[in-house]
Amino acid sequence: MDTLRLRLIQLHRCRGITRRFILKLLQHDPSLKQIYHFSSTEITKRFTLPSKNAALFYSDLHNLAIRQQILRDINNYKIITIVDESYPPMLNTIKDAPLVLYALGDISLLSYAPAISVIGTRNPSSEAAQKMEHVVKPLVKDQWLIVSGMAKGIDSLAHKIALSYKSKTIAVLGGGFMHVYPKQNMALFHQIVKHGLVLSEYAPDVRPVKYHFPERNRIISGLGFGTLVIEATEKSGTLITVDQALDQGREVYAVPGSPALAQTKGCHQMIQDGAKLAHEAKDIQEDWITIQNLITE
Repeated sequence: MDTLRLRLIQLHRCRGITRRFILKLLQHDPSLKQIYHFSSTEITKRFTLPSKNAALFYSDLHNLAIRQQILRDINNYKIITIVDESYPPMLNTIKDAPLVLYALGDISLLSYAPAISVIGTRNPSSEAAQKMEHVVKPLVKDQWLIVSGMAKGIDSLAHKIALSYKSKTIAVLGGGFMHVYPKQNMALFHQIVKHGLVLSEYAPDVRPVKYHFPERNRIISGLGFGTLVIEATEKSGTLITVDQALDQGREVYAVPGSPALAQTKGCHQMIQDGAKLAHEAKDIQEDWITIQNLITE
C-alpha cells in the first residue's frame, strides 16, 4: 500500500479534525507529507484549528499504535480511499464524499448498475412485506442491486429479498465491522459479506453512535440511481436519506399505503412534496431506461 493512502487512512482516524479539514490538506499538499513535520502550534496557526483540536490531532498523527492498527486492518479488510482509481464513481460526485471506506465482500459491486437504495421504517406495518414483494422483488429478479443500511425493519427485509433470489446487495453500516449493529442481524451481516458487500466509513474497532446513522445515509443514497421508500412515519429518520438523495440529484420514489397507517404518512408527505409515486417496479425500471437512453444519445 502506497504511503499517500496510508497517510490518508491515518488522518481519517485522527481526532480533532473533520473530513473538510482533510480535503483542505489534500488540496494544500497532495502528498500529505508536510503535516507530519508541523508542531501542534504550527498546525493551529497555519490552519486556524483550535489549539485543543490541534493537540489531539498532533497526538494521533504521531501515534505508533494507530499506525500498527492500520497495518493490521489492511490485512483483514479491503480499504478504499478517495485517491484510489477503484473509488466508487457514484460517490465521487456527491457532497461530502467519504474519504475512506472499509469493505468486506465483493467490491466490484461498487461499480454495478442498475442499483437502487431501499429504505424505510424500523417498525414496518403488516403491509410492508406485501409492498416489497410487489415493488422490490421484480427489481431483484431483474438483477438490480439493492443498497440499504442493514437496520431492523425495511432495511433487513430489502437485503433478505436480494439474498433469497441470489441477487446483489450492499449494506452500509453505522459502525465498524467489529461492532455489528443491531446484534440480531449478525447472521445477515455474514450472509451479505459472503454473497454481497458490506461497507463502512468507520474503522473496524469504532462502535456505532447515534450521529453515525444519519451520516452514513448519504452513502446509501449516493450508491443508487434512486432511493425507494417503502414506509416512513412523518418524523422518520428515513427522511434524512431522502433529503440527501434529492441533494445528490437522485430520483426519489415512495410507495403509498393505507392513510390509516402511521407508517405510510411519511411516504404520502413525500409524494405531496414531489417524490414519484411507485405503484410497481415498472415505474422505476422505465425511468432507468429513459435515463440510459438520454446518456447514450
